[in-house]
Amino acid sequence: MNERAHTYPTAWHAVADHLRHLGTTAVFGLPGDDMDLLAALEQTDTRFVICRDQRNAVFMATGYALASGRPGVCAVGKGPALTNTLTGVLEARSAAAPVVLIAGGTPLERLGTGAFQELDQLSAVRPLVKWAVRVDRADRLPAALDQAVAVAVNGTPGPVYVEIPEDLANEQVTRTAPWRPAAAQRLTPDPDVLADTAARIAAARRPLLLVGGGARHRNADRSLEAFAELLGAGLFTTASGRGTVAEDHPLFCGVSGLYTVAPVDRLWQETDLVIALGSRLEETATFGWPDADQLPVIQVVSGEDGLVTARPGIGVLGDVARTVHAWTGLLAGHTPDAAWTDRVSEVRQALAARADERALEADRTAKDSGGVPVSRVLAALGRAVPEDRVLVQENGLQDMWSYFHPHWTCGARGGSVVPSEQTPLGFGAAAALGVALAEPGRPVVSVAGDGAFNLFRSELPTLADAGAGVLYVVLDNGGYGWLQTNLDRVSGSGSRFAFTADRPTGNEGLAAAYGLKYWRADNPGDLDRVLSAAWQHCASGTAAAVEVGVRLADSPPGMAGPAGDFPLREDE
Repeated sequence: MNERAHTYPTAWHAVADHLRHLGTTAVFGLPGDDMDLLAALEQTDTRFVICRDQRNAVFMATGYALASGRPGVCAVGKGPALTNTLTGVLEARSAAAPVVLIAGGTPLERLGTGAFQELDQLSAVRPLVKWAVRVDRADRLPAALDQAVAVAVNGTPGPVYVEIPEDLANEQVTRTAPWRPAAAQRLTPDPDVLADTAARIAAARRPLLLVGGGARHRNADRSLEAFAELLGAGLFTTASGRGTVAEDHPLFCGVSGLYTVAPVDRLWQETDLVIALGSRLEETATFGWPDADQLPVIQVVSGEDGLVTARPGIGVLGDVARTVHAWTGLLAGHTPDAAWTDRVSEVRQALAARADERALEADRTAKDSGGVPVSRVLAALGRAVPEDRVLVQENGLQDMWSYFHPHWTCGARGGSVVPSEQTPLGFGAAAALGVALAEPGRPVVSVAGDGAFNLFRSELPTLADAGAGVLYVVLDNGGYGWLQTNLDRVSGSGSRFAFTADRPTGNEGLAAAYGLKYWRADNPGDLDRVLSAAWQHCASGTAAAVEVGVRLADSPPGMAGPAGDFPLREDE
């Protein structure tokens, strides 16, 4: 037997040791009736965040994974506990987050007997994960845990599922070799593909650089901004790619697709090449682009499952950082088109001027109609919270403002975590706790609509118990604003149905019950004072919520109104 073999008293002690090996500082979940994992963690430094809802537990693990770049771990019971996680698993898969979901299971000898909470859990979860396994033999558990992490972090990252039946809880597990390295392998693209794509990039006169979520944690040396400068390329991110590049860079033009507004949107009609780094070119990222057959794209992704072949161009399989470093060497001495660089600067300046005009217009409307302009909320938040803050977002009607540059800007030290293309309601509010535990000491702010925050309210005791100083900014428009405006579009204002109403939220009393601080702001003049006080409180290590009364009609920039899944542009 290998001299580094180790025998654990139970399967869950083996899991606990594997978590130590991964460097996992927090596990999120809600155990079933068996407390074996908690017992195994008693003598370790690993924190177990006991959640009130299994869906939120996976959201928190996803936030932890996206913020840290390490696997996020969620542990739950069996049967309905597993099915409650499925929305979170769907989000983790869409967000390409390396999440390890561990669940209990019915013992092998009782399968098919109608056992308590029996469910074919593998069939339920397998369509949503990269890999799923049920471990029915104790000697196979170490290999299963190693493989789960390898699958989660490599290629296109994503969630994996490990089921440990109850009868393994009391069985000894022997690990016969050291745990395998848990870090993702970063692959260098094929040299011929690098040469071909470098030649195409050199020939382009009006390039745009699109940075996606697959570039997260791959730009510590600021090589992406340097590459944009080498090409004279306009620099965009997808929503999930925010926080990767410095948004105060002179070539940065905002978030692509759904969140690109005039005059910057013209760049997408004028470009002759898009270089997409770590983006799967989802619908929201390409919203408003020219027709698919008109715009060539060089797309760099880590796994072939992320390639998009419906557009002309070429795919590059490899690590974003290694690809950009290789291109930079091959393109040394490249001279960008000065006219294109000037064009990028021109529209960027015009965007800033238009944003100022919108802020003034919102102020005038607020004086006449009440409510606090969301653009002013974001500006005051930027002044109140240190620059290394991580903004964790939702994707509702008013909180969508935070996706629009320059109304919100992630500087060189800032960070961002957003929901994926699935946009499950309440993701950002729950994920913010995972982000805070992944990056202790870093400011974390959640901006959420009141509808999303209300879904999170059951986790206020979890938030209080965790001792994480997350600042929640809740934009109160009376409920589900996006749905209400869609209803108004088809039924007018006289509909007998309603998704919003002017009613007390009750958040003040709930916050106080769990020792959390609460403020309310209904006047723009109160924002700086309230948000500054709230952040000073959060900096001491306790969470706080600031509710802000906003108008339903305070639509994000460039949006004439919702039209189903996507908004109508002002010029449509």
